[in-house]
Amino acid sequence: MKVETPLLVPVLAALPVCACMAILGLPAFGHANALAFRTLYFIACLAWLMPLTLLQRAMWRREWPWLRMALILLATSYAMSVLNAVLGQRLAISLGLETGYHWADLVRGLDSCWLALIAFCAVHAVAAYYLSLQQVRLHLAQAQSAARDAQLRALRLQVNPHFLFNSLNAISALVSAQSNREANRMLGCLSDFLRATLAHDGRHEHSLADELALLDAYLAIEKARLGERLRLTMKAGPDLLDSVVPYLMLQPLVENAIRHGIAPLSAPGRLDILVERAGARLLIEVHNDGQPRTHAESGIGLANVRERLRHLYGEDQQVDAAWHTDDRFHVRIALPLRGMGAAA
Repeated sequence: MKVETPLLVPVLAALPVCACMAILGLPAFGHANALAFRTLYFIACLAWLMPLTLLQRAMWRREWPWLRMALILLATSYAMSVLNAVLGQRLAISLGLETGYHWADLVRGLDSCWLALIAFCAVHAVAAYYLSLQQVRLHLAQAQSAARDAQLRALRLQVNPHFLFNSLNAISALVSAQSNREANRMLGCLSDFLRATLAHDGRHEHSLADELALLDAYLAIEKARLGERLRLTMKAGPDLLDSVVPYLMLQPLVENAIRHGIAPLSAPGRLDILVERAGARLLIEVHNDGQPRTHAESGIGLANVRERLRHLYGEDQQVDAAWHTDDRFHVRIALPLRGMGAAA
């Protein structure tokens, strides 16, 4: 990725070089005409900085090899130092210190001027490279954030079609069984749930209170379908309602528990949802009755939740799902405990 650095960079790069030149020239100020010569060389060196800057940037844009650029800059800065020496001899002639040019002496005493120009090119390159690296890292972070956001949106949008397909199948079954009253009630609940989800503002996280409200709307659909066969317990401390949780995290877990655990049972099944605090962690547990041979431990709902949590929190989350000794399927999620104020 090519990143053009601002012109302020060579200005900042010139400051330490100019400071060094001024300090090195201090001992000569006591000699006759030293101030005039130092001022000339100082202004001449400053005048060469812009051509050197433009030359460096032109080679960077063409992505020339470093060795080639170094040789060209060394030759160019050396030529500039020779021209500075010519200007110095011209000043000496103007002040009556010399009667003519001494061409054989042009290449003598060029070290200070040449080294100053080389130092500027080096500092300019390092500063421009560092700034470009920071900008590339920023663009990379923005691209990764955009990709992560797109993946989260895709995962979130996966939930609704999956749930909608299951709900419409259930309504179709009720209609086929001529249970029109239950089918109409379920259609009404489905409409309320879809209206609530479509009104969402697109954030990947919201408060636990909003998540439980969406879950209530979904459970109304399942209650309309299962009636007394679904026995529900939900517990969440009032001090946790402002906690931040992923949007529509509980719905696929509960759908998985009902569809694969409780619905196949001939007897009523129990579903327990518990939200509690454990230090700096928010614990969410979903327990349901069922039969191990019919309950899917790696269905779309659970896999979707795992993937979304991984994108949102990285290693700072944990999902455990398995059958326990009480013959119930347990899902346990641990998240960082944050309030909506901290997440804003």
